[in-house]
Amino acid sequence: MIELDDIGTLTSPVIIAAFEGWNDAGEAASGAISHLSRSWDGTAIGAIDPEDYYDFQVTRPELQVSSGRTERLIWPTTQLLRTTQDQLDRDIVLVHGIEPNMRWRGFCDELISSFSGLGAQMVILLGALLADSPHTRPVPVTAAATDTSLAADLHIEPVDYRGPTGIVGVLQHACAEASIPALSLWAAVPHYVAQPPSPKATLALLRGVEDVLDIALPLADLPQEARAWEHGVNELAEQDTEVAEYVRTLEEAKDASELPEASGDAIAREFERYLRRRRDRGDRGGR
Repeated sequence: MIELDDIGTLTSPVIIAAFEGWNDAGEAASGAISHLSRSWDGTAIGAIDPEDYYDFQVTRPELQVSSGRTERLIWPTTQLLRTTQDQLDRDIVLVHGIEPNMRWRGFCDELISSFSGLGAQMVILLGALLADSPHTRPVPVTAAATDTSLAADLHIEPVDYRGPTGIVGVLQHACAEASIPALSLWAAVPHYVAQPPSPKATLALLRGVEDVLDIALPLADLPQEARAWEHGVNELAEQDTEVAEYVRTLEEAKDASELPEASGDAIAREFERYLRRRRDRGDRGGR
């Protein structure tokens, strides 16, 4: 079991988790956790022993050598990190992990036990998938909650899916079994630019977390990085007429499918989000 450091009682803690691997197209989800950890000075408070869950010939440890001297051996694992931020009225614990190669149920049992021990009020799982989505449009983020009341409280549009899943889906199901409210946010990464990093998709996931928790997150230079990424992909697409035509086809399909969403309610919700973010960042020195 995960041995957690003695960190005392947390205030309405929320868990935000992402896992490298199948659930992490363009490393957008793990990038969101890394961004928050850097912004909030995340400190490890516990980790899963990798011996039981990882095939080290598939997910290999990393060796760090400096000036010919072996300095560090890093085993693949999943860590829980406590964050430090003064502007929020609740504690947030980050989970930065790697999808295990085996024994997923035992892996999830360890995490669920830790979540319960921390008194988690909610678990937010981040994922990213490859999709037929144009890079020139806002990155779609879909959500799924463990129960209908949570979905209603968070104004989550219902989605339907049947198919394979990764550790994000299995862990969300485990949360439901343990009566821990949980939801997953999935960013759609354009499949033709799947190589990491994907700052635009990472930014979309963080925006989704903002909406769920009704807070403003520290975004730093991420919006500028997202714009630079899009500009770079535009330049590459312009050099290949077939790619440019394919992007235009995706844009037309995307725009046609979203026309019904331009309703008064949708516009009002987006305007409320804009005002909230502007107010919060204005009060906190323009993060």
